[in-house]
Amino acid sequence: MSEVQEFSLTLTQEHDYAFRVAFDDTSIPALLTDEPAPLGGDAGPNPSRLLVAAVANCLSASLLFALRKYKNTPATIVARAQARLERNEQGRLRVTHVGVTIELPEAAADYQQIERLLQQFENFCIVTESVRHGVAVDVTVRDAAGTVLHGPAQ
Repeated sequence: MSEVQEFSLTLTQEHDYAFRVAFDDTSIPALLTDEPAPLGGDAGPNPSRLLVAAVANCLSASLLFALRKYKNTPATIVARAQARLERNEQGRLRVTHVGVTIELPEAAADYQQIERLLQQFENFCIVTESVRHGVAVDVTVRDAAGTVLHGPAQ
């Protein structure tokens, strides 16, 4: 049985490369994103940082869920993520590697079923597994009159 969930976001340019991200149909506060200097003003995280944060957060939440599933009650978990950006053949920067280190607050021997949950938790991380396997992205550009200038509906 297949389950489909959808959600939407709205980005509105505030100034230059700064965009306000609204999480539609939720009470989640909007988030300001921006590019680092010299393009932007570093007023918020840029898309690359958001991608890496999403991977690290998803992995941490998946590990916490797995720990709790086996009746563990860990103290504060800390994750550190590092990204590598490199230029591709066309000279454009791409995120080519994300490394995440999750630090558990207790010794491994203090956790129930640690080996089992460590073998499974990554498989339940929506973001990491989506990034690893690629995500289809469709892009449409419309002008003020609603005319499709670019994209699948063109």
